[in-house]
Amino acid sequence: MRLIGCTVLLSVLLQAMQSTPAEDWQRATSIYDFNVTDIDGNVISLEKYGYVVIITNVASKGKTPVNYSQFAKMHAKYAERGLRILAFPSNQFGNQEPGNETQIKRFAESYDAQFDMFSKIEVNGENAHPLWKWMKEQPNGKGTFGSIKWNFTKFLINREGQVMKRYGPLDDPS
Repeated sequence: MRLIGCTVLLSVLLQAMQSTPAEDWQRATSIYDFNVTDIDGNVISLEKYGYVVIITNVASKGKTPVNYSQFAKMHAKYAERGLRILAFPSNQFGNQEPGNETQIKRFAESYDAQFDMFSKIEVNGENAHPLWKWMKEQPNGKGTFGSIKWNFTKFLINREGQVMKRYGPLDDPS
């Protein structure tokens, strides 16, 4: 009987250790508290981006030519002055990003995308990436209704890793 009791207690303790009352993203104080996976599968700490950053969700269909060209021009013009663009593919909006990471990378390169690309993520809902959950909860990141409405929503992040402004898909942040 003691062995069964100890086994149950150990099981409960292990579950408690693995789950926390609040998700980690809710304790974050800046984007620098997050790790993301780049388009090549490498885990990257956002601490490496101590610059002004634009974080956006991207797709290979829809208003893509306008947005990818816009980002490529911004990167070419402002990268030397410290601007970084972080692009996260998402397929949550009308199957606009059906490709895998290799296909997405090849597509982005066709627009001369020299900015940093990351693995495909969800930006809304329970499975949204923690970074996106956090950005949408910040005072300047809430947008009109909180959730991301379409691809190419953009977040302007200052050097301290704070959301300064949220732009809609058709807004030009330059």
